[in-house]
Amino acid sequence: MYQYILWDIDGTVLDFLASEAYAIRTLFKKYNLGECSDEMLKQYSAINVKYWQMLERNELTKPEILVGRFREFFSIIGVEVSIAESFNQEYQVTLGDYVEFVDKAKDILLSQKGKYTLVAVTNGTKVAQEKKLHLSGLDTIFDAIFISELVGAEKPNTTYFDYVFEKMGITDKKEVLLIGDSLTSDMLGGFSAGIDTCWFNPDHKPNSLNIPVTYEIDDLGQIENIVYA
Repeated sequence: MYQYILWDIDGTVLDFLASEAYAIRTLFKKYNLGECSDEMLKQYSAINVKYWQMLERNELTKPEILVGRFREFFSIIGVEVSIAESFNQEYQVTLGDYVEFVDKAKDILLSQKGKYTLVAVTNGTKVAQEKKLHLSGLDTIFDAIFISELVGAEKPNTTYFDYVFEKMGITDKKEVLLIGDSLTSDMLGGFSAGIDTCWFNPDHKPNSLNIPVTYEIDDLGQIENIVYA
């Protein structure tokens, strides 16, 4: 029986792409860069994922990926790359100004509150995540929140999870379930940490890395069949 449920935030509980689109389009207007088309957003999202995965592999530092992704994006779309650093700083703040829940996420969390110890585990930045968690009300739902920037390590690094286990007083890993949408940070991290994992995979992406997962779902409503079993 699970006692602790670790929830990833972006892409699992909150619709990260919605916040991302809002922030970038807002700043495009502020910087007089014209319209950011859907195609541009897709380009940026792909670049962003690539850079975060480099961080997960310890190939770049967090400051390097945060600015580097915008430098690459701007160079592709013909925007002066010198604004990348200031753009990123404002992006972190603006990212937390708009939130949308993934379908059923809030209801499920509310149904779990009081029955399990709910823990937020996120690789997002302190500025963006604290704003999003407060705006969404998630900071009043979760029993504990661990933002990688404050932990000093990123998922999937076992150092991150060891920190969570220590702070939460977790001694029996069989009591822990991690729910997340990312194979490379959540599923790999959970597997390496020795806990059960639930891959939220609404787009039916292939498990191209063959990372072992305990459960796979395409709808958060299916969580009830796992935790209440």
